[in-house]
Amino acid sequence: MSSGKVVAALLAGIAAGAALGILFAPAKGSETRKGLTGKGEELKESIKEKFNEFLDDISEKYDNVSQADSDMDDMSGSAKEGPDKKAKRAAV
Repeated sequence: MSSGKVVAALLAGIAAGAALGILFAPAKGSETRKGLTGKGEELKESIKEKFNEFLDDISEKYDNVSQADSDMDDMSGSAKEGPDKKAKRAAV
């Protein structure tokens, strides 16, 4: 059996279990809907928070790489001058 079929069967089982759980829940339908709505809002906020943390992390890493690239350009420009130009610059 391929892994795709296993994953599909697993997801189908989870969906069926969730549907049966909701159908046979002891709470009223209105209470169940309120609970699901509340959980949905919590999940939405959690995803937003994680996404913002991810963006901040990526932005920080980009800034670090950009700064390192700038530092490398400065060092390579200094190395391209050669010893004669460095000596003249130091004498001035």
